[in-house]
Amino acid sequence: RGTCVLFGDGAGAVLVAASDVPGGITAVELGSDGSGANALLVPAGGSAMPASLETIGSGSHYIKMDGKAVFRFATRVMAQATRKVLERSGMTTDDVDLIVPHQANIRIIQSSVLNQLKIPEDKVLINLQRYGNTSTASIPIALCEAIEAGKVKPGNNLVFVGFGAGLSWAACAVKWSVPVERPASNWWKNYRRQATYQAAAARSMWKRAVRWVYEVWPADPEHVPPPTPETNSQQGEKEHVHSN
Repeated sequence: RGTCVLFGDGAGAVLVAASDVPGGITAVELGSDGSGANALLVPAGGSAMPASLETIGSGSHYIKMDGKAVFRFATRVMAQATRKVLERSGMTTDDVDLIVPHQANIRIIQSSVLNQLKIPEDKVLINLQRYGNTSTASIPIALCEAIEAGKVKPGNNLVFVGFGAGLSWAACAVKWSVPVERPASNWWKNYRRQATYQAAAARSMWKRAVRWVYEVWPADPEHVPPPTPETNSQQGEKEHVHSN
């Protein structure tokens, strides 16, 4: 079976900032195992094997996946990584309010999170039935939906966990906190910032205009350096090529 039916298009982003409010990221686990690189990869199209007529003809620029190997790997490392960040945070699975896993495959989520970790389904965010596997965007998208649905509240303990090509994996434990209200920005600082941007843009336009003049305007013969034997030789070669 091809991999195209498994994936969806999406994008997501999370802004993380320093804060005096208690909470935030409490533990992180990150790892990789290059011995499983061939289980999930795009063989050609990169620097190791640049795209060519041969690689395109053989379909080597498409994702290749050993489904069974990836399943065994993912179910193992997602459970292990989750346990590690919970242990480092001084928590157990009972303390978790919501787990947001990588939305790769419902069977992987069921095996690693629901079965191995024994976490109730109502504490696991699943939305892949709507979007498919959006790769690295899946966790930010799922988190955004959880916030919009009111499933994430200040003080909640969250765990993000995922895996990917490499093979690689990661988990992050977070105590959700309310965003800090920033003081209103100073109008004078904003004015100076905008003035700086405009001055930089004007300077850039001026330099481009000067460069254009030098390129199209005939040079002053008095300031043209006299020809040297090397330049005469190069000029003769050019004329010889043109005459041929």
